[in-house]
Amino acid sequence: MTTIHKAYIALGSNLGDKFKNLQKAIDAIHEKIGSVKAISRVYKTPALGFDGADFFNTCIAIETHLSAHKLLWALLEIETSLGRKRTSKVNYESRSIDLDVLLFDDEVIESKQLNVPHPQLPNRKFVLEPLKDIAAQVQHPILGETILSLSEKCTDKSVLEPQNIWLKNPTKSYKFSNYNYIAVEGNIGAGKTSLATMIAHDFNAKLILERFADNPFLPKFYKEPKRYAFTLEMSFLADRYQQISDDLSQLDLFKDFIVSDYDIFKSLIFSKITLPEDEFALYRKLFYQVYKDIAKPDLYVYLYQNTERLQANIKKRGRNYEQDIQDDYLDKINAGYLEFLKNHPDFNVKLIDISEKDFVKNREDYLWVLDKIKN
Repeated sequence: MTTIHKAYIALGSNLGDKFKNLQKAIDAIHEKIGSVKAISRVYKTPALGFDGADFFNTCIAIETHLSAHKLLWALLEIETSLGRKRTSKVNYESRSIDLDVLLFDDEVIESKQLNVPHPQLPNRKFVLEPLKDIAAQVQHPILGETILSLSEKCTDKSVLEPQNIWLKNPTKSYKFSNYNYIAVEGNIGAGKTSLATMIAHDFNAKLILERFADNPFLPKFYKEPKRYAFTLEMSFLADRYQQISDDLSQLDLFKDFIVSDYDIFKSLIFSKITLPEDEFALYRKLFYQVYKDIAKPDLYVYLYQNTERLQANIKKRGRNYEQDIQDDYLDKINAGYLEFLKNHPDFNVKLIDISEKDFVKNREDYLWVLDKIKN
């Protein structure tokens, strides 16, 4: 996973439907740049430095994988798409939308294209007031003072009028907190851990990740599958049962729901492929003794990828013991999962084909997956 940066963005508009312009900009930032974490109130403010209509101003906090300069270029593209026309004749002019990077982590950046923190931040009440709504205790990385302190010291005498209208956060349209427990499943290399981790981060969920890396029998199984298959599957079953039981029983009052990158039923799916018939019959009896005591997911998300993409992902992540996995083994796992889903119509299942998507690198693909789950 790439680094997640926190940034604060100032938004302003004094042309056309100003409130609508702000909302469109926030929606575009959500779609193109990253998750919107907080939105301030909207303030009506006089134009500063030129004779123009009053502005509507707000500030937002976002999280993004983009670097500071890539963030700047993405904001400029959004401005253009929303009708912003820049001229070189004047420094200040009316605009449909204005987007400025105020803070980026605690970095100090000085370049021809970008200066962070924004040089005029301490001097502009129309920025400090909305920023104070969402970042009062955040420190200015150069001045060492909080936004609250800078707001109190600001000499700008502009009169700001808080508006009784509220911008909508697009992230809130995903009602994942309506669920208690979501399980993300898929074949080896499908991206289930990445998706579960991203959802947990973006939507305040408790994350449960399978502890497969700690299983000492896994590398042995890939070398000698017949010898170690039963031992491996029993080891996994015991560990999954213990982990799920422990994590589901430990409530976290500060999280909205639970998301995991596996469901314990995968034990039965994999064992049916790896074990001979007599051993599987025994394993199945043991499995159902365990399974009846485990909480079932409210939502079961299955990520399907074709075998070619799975192999590419497996090679990319570079685990030595996985490099010799054969196509037919992956095909059998996919078939096993699809049979399982078919035979459990009572499960709330979202089956999503992501063979042509890369939701880790492409935010639009990530939002596409979220929409598939939501709808």
